[in-house]
Amino acid sequence: MKKLLFFCCLSALSASVNAQATKPSPLKEKTAFQTSSPWMPEIDVRSDIAIVYGVNDRKGMTFEQRVQSWRDHGYQTNFMTGIAWGDYKDYFLGKWDGINHLGVGQVTAKGDTIFHGKDMPYVVPVKSFIEYMKTAVIKRVIDVGITNIFMEEPEFWARAGYSAPFKDEWQKYYGFPWKPQHESAENTYLSNKLKYHLYYEAIKEVSSYAKAYGKSKGKSIKVFIATHSLVNYSSWQIVSPEASLASLPGIDGYIAQVWTGTSREPTYFDGQKKERVFENAFLEYGSMVSMTAPTGRKMFFLTDPIEDWPRDWADYKKNYQATFTAKLLYPMVADYEVMPWPERIYTRPYKVANSNEKVLIPQYYSTQMQVMVNALNSMPRSANKVTGVNGIGVLMSNSLMFQRFPTHNGFEDPQFSNFYGQTLPLLKRGVPVQTVHMENLSYGATLKNIKVLVVSYSNMKPVSAQIHTALAAWVKQGGVLIYAGRDDDPYQTVMDWWDTKGMNFKAPSQHLFKLLGITPSAGKEKYTVGKGAVYIIRQNPKEFVLEADADTKFISLVKQGFETDAKAGKLVFKNSLYLQRGPYDVISVMDENPDTKPYTIKGPVIDLFNPQLPVLAQKVVNPGEQALLYNLNRAVNKNRPQVLAAAARAYQEKVAGKSYSFVVKSPIKTQNSMRVLLPAKPRVTKVTDSKGQQITDVKTSWDASSNTVYLGFANDPAGIKVDLSW
Repeated sequence: MKKLLFFCCLSALSASVNAQATKPSPLKEKTAFQTSSPWMPEIDVRSDIAIVYGVNDRKGMTFEQRVQSWRDHGYQTNFMTGIAWGDYKDYFLGKWDGINHLGVGQVTAKGDTIFHGKDMPYVVPVKSFIEYMKTAVIKRVIDVGITNIFMEEPEFWARAGYSAPFKDEWQKYYGFPWKPQHESAENTYLSNKLKYHLYYEAIKEVSSYAKAYGKSKGKSIKVFIATHSLVNYSSWQIVSPEASLASLPGIDGYIAQVWTGTSREPTYFDGQKKERVFENAFLEYGSMVSMTAPTGRKMFFLTDPIEDWPRDWADYKKNYQATFTAKLLYPMVADYEVMPWPERIYTRPYKVANSNEKVLIPQYYSTQMQVMVNALNSMPRSANKVTGVNGIGVLMSNSLMFQRFPTHNGFEDPQFSNFYGQTLPLLKRGVPVQTVHMENLSYGATLKNIKVLVVSYSNMKPVSAQIHTALAAWVKQGGVLIYAGRDDDPYQTVMDWWDTKGMNFKAPSQHLFKLLGITPSAGKEKYTVGKGAVYIIRQNPKEFVLEADADTKFISLVKQGFETDAKAGKLVFKNSLYLQRGPYDVISVMDENPDTKPYTIKGPVIDLFNPQLPVLAQKVVNPGEQALLYNLNRAVNKNRPQVLAAAARAYQEKVAGKSYSFVVKSPIKTQNSMRVLLPAKPRVTKVTDSKGQQITDVKTSWDASSNTVYLGFANDPAGIKVDLSW
């Protein structure tokens, strides 16, 4: 499980600029990429922001010079660094304060330190490390003029918790000596709560310092957290503060680090364990949306055209399309980290499918990828909803991370199946199920549009009694709650609020049922509570997916609750998800569904997953496939000449009489493919390089059905000018 040194993107700059303007206009901060390299023509991605990674000087180049190299090419510059690991050898090896700090690493029961790289341990965030982050990293970043800072991946491995520094922190936090987590479920729960707390406090302290130091320099600093989803961290057995950070005043937003590497983690459904990349990505992005929805914090979505593990280009392409589609199905998010590590994508050879040959990214894939990336520059937010019922939610909590490792009393949760048992049976039937963060129930808007809420304490526990107060009030006002669980896992009786300080419940659900005024009895599933209803299924949700055809009862109760009790309309099952976002059509068709019909879109549409950008009279999407289309019927300002899709970014657009010109830029050694809307077939097409030399090797064709011209030529970050007249 190699972890990702690269995600993170986008930022929120509050800049301005235009000396002669009376009112400066804000800089665009919609798209970004992260890189540890200085500017190179091979990685000139042309997003709004270059997120410079790490403060380390390089041979012949300081950190400050690396930042300036991106500014010199027109980029806003932000900064990112790891908060749980990083290239901090001056700290770890003693150069910073004369003390060797390798001992702050996270340690397993075997005594092994968990490393991210050579001399780069995952750390227990002790006081000296926090001080180093503030004075040696954050201060230097602000001094170079950067005002948007991303702290990446606050991670404490569930299997860790055995080092001397961690034992010291335990004594301080709990007031009694450390207990090894492998000896009991309660010790595990307490250990993971402490891991969670340590990174919450570390981020709180570092972000507060950044804001205060920035203010002393007359700068307004924004701090973002780049993090995997709660779904992934729970699955991969990692503890992180996640949702709690959304309420910290020092945190301005997140990057949702979701990509092929996280989403290809195998899951169980219908008794089969396999990769379900699209479905997993959809749930991961959804949990990130849920985390920040009521707080209004900014959210950037990341995906990656490749991944950490070496595969082949065909594999990368297929799964990139799946994760990319999943993120676009959340129309409330329109800011993106378009890729991490472009230097890895564009300059490192990978395998060719079904061979041992290694090649740089094939042009068909780099062209398609750049078409997709440049579509993000104009991807609008939308009030539209994904087709299907949007009112069914599944409750989740940060405490999902607390029960994953090690196993106690033989209670297993293979591949995080207690979570997927609540979600995949719905998603696979074309229901865009939402995840709801328990930590956000204090916000009134959290359950506003939820008609049926699925809850289980088989793999998580309620973080406070107030959670149940909020749930009971929601049910009494007409909500339908489906509780699924045997309450038989060893964490039901850990030392927490429901069995301490005067509380005496053997399982936290008993407290919830008491507030609801119900006494569960054998053989009875449904209980009327106020205007709402409660269903109790005495099965752990993993049972719905670990065996074939085992989710029928669960699905029938969700349907009954939605249609009969919530009176919310018909719960329709299908095999697809579809969304309109401005001129874009986003489609995913599920396999493993009784309905095996393809989804058909009537054209004319431009297929953005095809590097040749064909105009199609219709697009057929088969089960297991996704599509991103530019629908020409919904083109904005159809009478205006415009670039509709391109593997480069367009600048300096000019329309004059019967002519249209623009300049396009994209990384060198890649091929541009573009489709341009015109009033009539071009009479003259002229393409010139940055020195004014005409380029003759230009592919061009006219599509009369859509009034679009296709152009293809080699890219150049210095700019290629296109002049069209008709």
